[in-house]
Amino acid sequence: MIPSMRSLTAEEYVEAFKSFLDHSTEHQCMDEFNKEQLPNIVAGLCLSMSHKAERASLLLGDFLAGADLKMIRILQAVHPGVFIDNEIVEPNPQHVAAYKELVNQAPDLQNVSFIWHQLTSLEYEQQVKEKGIHKKFDFIHMIQMLYRVEDIPNTIKFFHSCLDHHGKLLIIILSDSSGWASLWKKHRDCLPATDSGHYITSSGITEVLQRLGVEHRVYEFPSGWDITECFVEGDAVGGRMMDFLTGTKNFLGTAPPALRRRLQEALCQPECSSTRDGRVIFSNNLSMIVVES
Repeated sequence: MIPSMRSLTAEEYVEAFKSFLDHSTEHQCMDEFNKEQLPNIVAGLCLSMSHKAERASLLLGDFLAGADLKMIRILQAVHPGVFIDNEIVEPNPQHVAAYKELVNQAPDLQNVSFIWHQLTSLEYEQQVKEKGIHKKFDFIHMIQMLYRVEDIPNTIKFFHSCLDHHGKLLIIILSDSSGWASLWKKHRDCLPATDSGHYITSSGITEVLQRLGVEHRVYEFPSGWDITECFVEGDAVGGRMMDFLTGTKNFLGTAPPALRRRLQEALCQPECSSTRDGRVIFSNNLSMIVVES
């Protein structure tokens, strides 16, 4: 008897997510953005720092800690000697533990304090409102996390309200030019009902920002994900990739054959993937949206 389809647990998601990171250029894409654009973006924060000796930043998770630490080091380089008060909102305990381990191994973070909130963004928002202490931040970033919040417009509105004068909110989300956008638009019926995330890309976010009337700028960066093993029968790595794509545990082993074939065919379409040297490269293009306070 074939087991029924079910969503990934938090632990299973971390494993599937690691498989994605290991075979995609997601980190390299963000490194390019950090190198080419972020120094100029955070340089403007000095306007809000003329009256105090520390800068506050807030990370909203669903990403590995290395990305945040790279941004912190850019803040340090652009604003040398400034103390950074960094708070992290991340519901996944494994991601929190991994972040703490990286911090413990980093000798160059003496001027940075860390506060970890093992909470969802909604739980953090509720906690802030219950305490009645609305802390202001100079720099907030949401990296690939808005797919999982319950109310995207209100979440953006709340965290935008947490910005200090001249603060910046950075939202990193999948681009409309990504294979994900095409997959979600044209082949959503191929995806199992177990994946409860929002199928949203950059245009959905910019529409929210336009309704809120806030100034923002979008930077587009190309990224790819080698999904060749998804089409190799019995391949363990390919299985984890398909789990990440669908949010389903053992998708290849539990999905009806017709559904499995339809999704694999959709992944091969040119609007989703390209072929390079016999490898299937799924488009994982990212949009970096910088929102002004």
